[in-house]
Amino acid sequence: MSSLALRGPYWVTVRQYRRTLWLAGAVVVLALAVIGGLRIWDLQTPDVHLEGGFTHPSNDNRGYGTLRMAMEYFSMAMVLLPLLVGAFVAGPLIARELESGTYKLSLTQSISPARWLGSKLRTATAAALATTLLLMTVYALGWARAGGSSRLHWSDRGSYEATGTALLGYVLLAVAVGALVGQLIRRTLVAMAVTGGVVGLVLLILGALRWDFLPVTTITGPAVENASVLAMPEDGLIMGQGLISTFGNRLPGWFCFPEGAPAGACRTDEPIAAQYLDYHPRSHFWPTQLIETGIVLALAALALFAAFRVLRARHP
Repeated sequence: MSSLALRGPYWVTVRQYRRTLWLAGAVVVLALAVIGGLRIWDLQTPDVHLEGGFTHPSNDNRGYGTLRMAMEYFSMAMVLLPLLVGAFVAGPLIARELESGTYKLSLTQSISPARWLGSKLRTATAAALATTLLLMTVYALGWARAGGSSRLHWSDRGSYEATGTALLGYVLLAVAVGALVGQLIRRTLVAMAVTGGVVGLVLLILGALRWDFLPVTTITGPAVENASVLAMPEDGLIMGQGLISTFGNRLPGWFCFPEGAPAGACRTDEPIAAQYLDYHPRSHFWPTQLIETGIVLALAALALFAAFRVLRARHP
């Protein structure tokens, strides 16, 4: 057992931030208690059986409604998790020691600067990934019941991150960016704010671009009076819909068939040939997750490389 015990700078890091580790564990336990308790409450009211063998939660099932609301807040919290991890690494873990000069004590104990930083980042990474995985497991417990409902679609912000690999990539990016920013700024609060801003910016940019990684699936149909609306899989993500002119131009919106117009007449200057609908099927979830995770891990590797370059430059 002694060989498995933490030693040297790892033991110091865990000992120094044991309250933060206990807080992370308490958050996981609290999340499990809330989601688990709501699942039990939800089970107390039977579902309503519909025609065709389908079931639907009863309107009187307050447990299900509360579970859905809790999962919506849980989704937002999971998106913010990388920002919190990055802020902690940049501030209390790195910048505060550089700002106060306490890191010098570690360097006098026959520990190289690279080992000092490496031990801190490995400990922080292990704790952050473990906490994230446990929270994702708790999230999956609620997702098994409430997933797919309003504002909990597989493509929604929060649900998307918490049910795939992207969130783990963002946590690793947050650790790397925190290590870099903490060394560059060396001011605890400023480093925390900057790191949170950088990680949040990456989240926003990739969140806006992720559905452009793969080509959409397009379905078309006739654009005639009383034509049925194009049908896509129930769990698809609509990316665009509209009309196609006889010249092949795509026209957004549903401005065809004004009142009193003859069948098939939409505009005098642009005759309409068909209607279209672009969407991402559920099968695009994992390819998109893996592409985004790869991009985030590449950014994390660059930030980590830069962090050790800065360390070697300032502490040769």
